[in-house]
Amino acid sequence: MSGTSEHSFPFPILIGDIGGTNARFALLIDAFADPKQLPPIKTGDFETIEEALQKSILDKTSVQPRSAILAVAGPIRGDEIPLTNAGWVIRPKDMLSSLGLEDVLIINDFEAQALAVAAPADEDLVQIGGGSIRPMTSRVVLGPGTGLGVGGLVFAQHTWFPVPGEGGHVDIGPRTERDFQIWPFLEPIEGRMAGEQILCGRGIMNLYRAVCAADGVDPVLTDPAEVTTHALAESDRAAIETISLFSTYLGRVAGDMALIFMARGGVFLAGGISQKILPALLKSPFRAAFEDKAPHSALMRTIPTFAVIHPMAALSGLAAFARTPRDFGVATEGRRWRS
Repeated sequence: MSGTSEHSFPFPILIGDIGGTNARFALLIDAFADPKQLPPIKTGDFETIEEALQKSILDKTSVQPRSAILAVAGPIRGDEIPLTNAGWVIRPKDMLSSLGLEDVLIINDFEAQALAVAAPADEDLVQIGGGSIRPMTSRVVLGPGTGLGVGGLVFAQHTWFPVPGEGGHVDIGPRTERDFQIWPFLEPIEGRMAGEQILCGRGIMNLYRAVCAADGVDPVLTDPAEVTTHALAESDRAAIETISLFSTYLGRVAGDMALIFMARGGVFLAGGISQKILPALLKSPFRAAFEDKAPHSALMRTIPTFAVIHPMAALSGLAAFARTPRDFGVATEGRRWRS
């Protein structure tokens, strides 16, 4: 039986990655077992997380978890944690009392993505361009999805420290002549062009409409999936340019984050959009934009960039942490509840 010291959680541990649309869970029976994958849950199908867990998981498994480590999209402040893009409000005290748990830790979703790149498996990555991972050095994760998530991972004192933040909201500006033609037609956020206004699902549409407006043509595609499909099939000129520019701007922001963190351990692209547009990312604009950071272009060429193709990367990060919490400097103050 596991002790419940500051550095450990009692097994079995329920780990979960709760996004705007889907919540994914797995059970970790002990420190040596592989996580047992559970069926994903649509957040909209249940009023509360307690109901979702009870009906979808606890009623259907003989193994009852004693602790839960959950990654959520949204800031964690106080005893009520509203999700950014879903209807649930997570109340860890309610989870302790109604689900029979002893220990609940809530962390940021991009902290979990960062934990996952401490020791990623080769088969979970596709390298984009050159460079090589320098072990035990800082890393960065960017995830264009519903928004633009950014997380850092810093190595110090034999420990990996995930650094959550709001890096997706940094300013992004025009550089090329074409950028200056498109920029007046982009929809800003309160007068400002943030990375997330372009580098996410709705951002693809923002960029596509701006490309059409700059060329004086009517937009005919109506959602991001249509734009990416036409771009990859090379069947719509505006869609092709949209995804090419998206790749360029993602490369620029990824390069900025690499410089901030001195990420010699690599920059990792997580999330559904990166996987969907991987063929476009493997072509030139992403990597060229990433490296184009004078006076540090020579340095940038040594830093590798990867697409993460593991469908449950955040869960693998949570599992690594749950097994050996001492290896990771995950802040628990104000984010851990015990019965």
